[in-house]
Amino acid sequence: MMCPFCRQGETKVIDSRGNQEFSIRRRRECLHCGRRFTTYEKIEEVPLKVVKKDGLRVPFDRERIRAGLEKACYKRPISAEDIEHIIQSVEVNIYENFEREVDSRYIGEQVFEALRNVDQVAFVRFASVYREFKDVRDFVVELNPILRSDG
Repeated sequence: MMCPFCRQGETKVIDSRGNQEFSIRRRRECLHCGRRFTTYEKIEEVPLKVVKKDGLRVPFDRERIRAGLEKACYKRPISAEDIEHIIQSVEVNIYENFEREVDSRYIGEQVFEALRNVDQVAFVRFASVYREFKDVRDFVVELNPILRSDG
């Protein structure tokens, strides 16, 4: 660390303290001129990008997941807490497994699987958009495993 007074590069840390803003306050002393000064270190976050189907990269936005879930869950007995829980679990999974970029299909699959366990109607609604159903046969293909497991 360069001393702001004499511009020498030799300093020693006298005291370090963290705070709630995820930064570290360091009290330093220049080994050349003896003056003291304070520095702050902050974690530099690299924003996560979502790679869309067309190759476009956009910043990750949990509100997009919420919008898709709310459409799928419209007029279904699913609480706001259930939706928030799905969003949080998907978000945690993404940040645990990816550093810079995540494929939009991966996010969709995570939501898809979480919704399957919450509400079958919402699951099929989400699947119809996510999997881009073209006709009734696509619905039948997606519903067959559900119908077999219930029967």
